[in-house]
Amino acid sequence: MYKKIVCTFLLMTLILCGCGKKKYESTLQAAIDRKKLIIGVRVDAKPFGFIGKDGYNYGLDVDLGSYIARALLNKYDNAVEYVPVTAQNRISVLNAGKVDMLIAAMSITDNRKKIMDFSVPYYEAGQAVMVQYWSKIQSLKELDGKRVIIVYGSTGEGSVRRALPSATVIGYKNYDKAVAALKAGEAEAIIADDSVLLPYVYDDKTLKLLPGRYSVEPYAIAFRKGKESQKLREFVDFFLMDYAQSGKLIKLQQKWGVR
Repeated sequence: MYKKIVCTFLLMTLILCGCGKKKYESTLQAAIDRKKLIIGVRVDAKPFGFIGKDGYNYGLDVDLGSYIARALLNKYDNAVEYVPVTAQNRISVLNAGKVDMLIAAMSITDNRKKIMDFSVPYYEAGQAVMVQYWSKIQSLKELDGKRVIIVYGSTGEGSVRRALPSATVIGYKNYDKAVAALKAGEAEAIIADDSVLLPYVYDDKTLKLLPGRYSVEPYAIAFRKGKESQKLREFVDFFLMDYAQSGKLIKLQQKWGVR
């Protein structure tokens, strides 16, 4: 299936690009010519993207990027290069042309759709509340007027300001620092995607997630907006739909403990 997709897109690209001239108006063609797909991934969003003790990238997003690169370039070695991004800089890194696309625990929002294009979703997260295990807080509403931690650049920031107008919002640049601040008593709770918070709860029994989810957050792969990314986005959409139909996407989610 993947070979058929690759051949179809290669043929379309050659027709569009003319007789042998290397024009990089297409992100897809640029990746094919360099024989490498460059992907922005998170390094602070376990289990989607993080750095292992050996210094290498790991996570669901990293695995997914590797499989897409292999399908596109029909090879296993050196098919992909990962560029570390954060919640704050990932959009600017993409739009500056430093990466071909982002697989970075990024949810689709109306505001983001104005400045970038998205693939079909590959995971559905939800906003959750994490507190210390001894906390008596039982619901989101109880946090109004209290101190709440978010990570800058995440959708959790908007959720807090809309749902808890009287809350004191404390921001951190990454989730490790946010969790450390919660454990130090600097706030009563953290609000973020459940998929990002779950690993902390699994690893640390002094933390817990409250029952209930307060939003639907479909994660998708992001591309620079416009014609430049159209062919790459279409390829990725074909790949994701086939990957989901085959049951491999569910297995990947199970591997990383988010299903």
